[in-house]
Amino acid sequence: MYKLLEFDIKGDKTGSLVSLEQNKNIPFDIKRVYYIFNTKEQVRRGFHAHKNLQQVIIATSGSCKIAIDNGEKKEVMSLSTPNIGLLLQDVVWREMYDFSNDCVLMVLADNHYDEDDYIRNYKLFKNLVDTIR
Repeated sequence: MYKLLEFDIKGDKTGSLVSLEQNKNIPFDIKRVYYIFNTKEQVRRGFHAHKNLQQVIIATSGSCKIAIDNGEKKEVMSLSTPNIGLLLQDVVWREMYDFSNDCVLMVLADNHYDEDDYIRNYKLFKNLVDTIR
């Protein structure tokens, strides 16, 4: 499953702020935060799915596109505002591309890094999705 989350923007003449809180506007306990930046032109990232990980992906600066594939349907999402997050749950293949020079992509995850949770082969991903459905 995947969907866009819209976060409230607080601010005044001095600037804007978005607050992210676990189990409030982020629908899980946050156990890991990382961010991707300085991605070179024409580079594509991701090329994987997770077996049991929930994530919210936010372009805190700049923009990028994310190709999402749940095994039945493919869709391209554009992230370009810091108050919109892409929630990824269940087994979803993702590929990120078209990074702007100033893109900072922040990811909130509901678990610590675990290499065994990754599916890095698209054919294995499709096989897993087919057995789940």
